[in-house]
Amino acid sequence: MKIYAFSLFISLIFCQACYSMDWVALHTKADKTTLPEALKSAEQSGGAPEARYLLGLVYLNSHRDLEAYNLFLLLSREYPDEAGFKWGLAESARRMHETGDAEKLLDEVLARDGSFAPALISLAYIKYFKMDFLGSVRLASKVIGLGQDKVDLSNYARAYAMYAGAKGMLAHYGGIFSKAVDGLAVKTNLDKAQKLQPDSPAVLFGLGSYYLLAPAIAGGDKKKAEEYLERALTVDPLFADVYVRLAQLAKINGKKERYGSFMKKALEIDPGNELALDTISGKCDFICTGGKE
Repeated sequence: MKIYAFSLFISLIFCQACYSMDWVALHTKADKTTLPEALKSAEQSGGAPEARYLLGLVYLNSHRDLEAYNLFLLLSREYPDEAGFKWGLAESARRMHETGDAEKLLDEVLARDGSFAPALISLAYIKYFKMDFLGSVRLASKVIGLGQDKVDLSNYARAYAMYAGAKGMLAHYGGIFSKAVDGLAVKTNLDKAQKLQPDSPAVLFGLGSYYLLAPAIAGGDKKKAEEYLERALTVDPLFADVYVRLAQLAKINGKKERYGSFMKKALEIDPGNELALDTISGKCDFICTGGKE
């Protein structure tokens, strides 16, 4: 009996280190949970890690990145072997443009679990903005290959959208063969993403960007672009990238004041936004439809 009690005591001491959770269920729940609900749940749980992780996810969904970072930092210290907490820390850092720290953390997560879909998606975003579009395609493909039953719906739809976006950039920078092969993959995969999650801001942004950037012969349609981008803002009014694309569309239409208003809004939300800074700088690595500033 004493041996059993001692063993139980030891297991309780080390239980934090070997903690594991159902991250797919929690990500799915987070998409349906408001911030007040998540705060209340975390408070009433007595510090349960699942409730705090859920709160961190809702913080991210609400663009409260610093609060998410601080929460995930505490969780990752308490449970250093739990991939979800370290991923949350990395994703928060990525959104605050601490790319080096985020990438290091994501590499650590994936070294332990190479099929952890949220980390694969986060790293795909980093690769994209480093202009490693092929790397982004490979990571998104890996998430798609896991199958919908092993990934939460938002990340699964996001994988198709990311795959499409990176393929579009490969087509933009590639030769005739790439434009034919990679270019054709863009709308096909965006359609798959839309079928999975038609109201996803990431998917709506992807479709809006496609209709804005594609030539008319390939399906480009400025009216549809505006419709999809406006829908994305209806779902997520703090999606900075959407304001940048709407600004570019306004510039095409000769609406300078509207252009300035959208760009100002994007930078108010996210001063380090890669797409906005790329447009303002005139580098146009990610395509400045409407011309340079």
